[in-house]
Amino acid sequence: MTIKEAQQKIDEWINETGVRYFNELTNMAILTEEVGEVARIISRKYGEQSFDHQ
Repeated sequence: MTIKEAQQKIDEWINETGVRYFNELTNMAILTEEVGEVARIISRKYGEQSFDHQ
């Protein structure tokens, strides 16, 4: 599947389910939040932080 085909499938799903697209600022904030959560887990599992000090 190409990127264009994947984008088309996602666009079809969004239009069929009634979900809407978010603006760029909202998408950036959501992505940043998710990356932060992954970074927190990595720092506790592999880094110097422990799970006790959340």
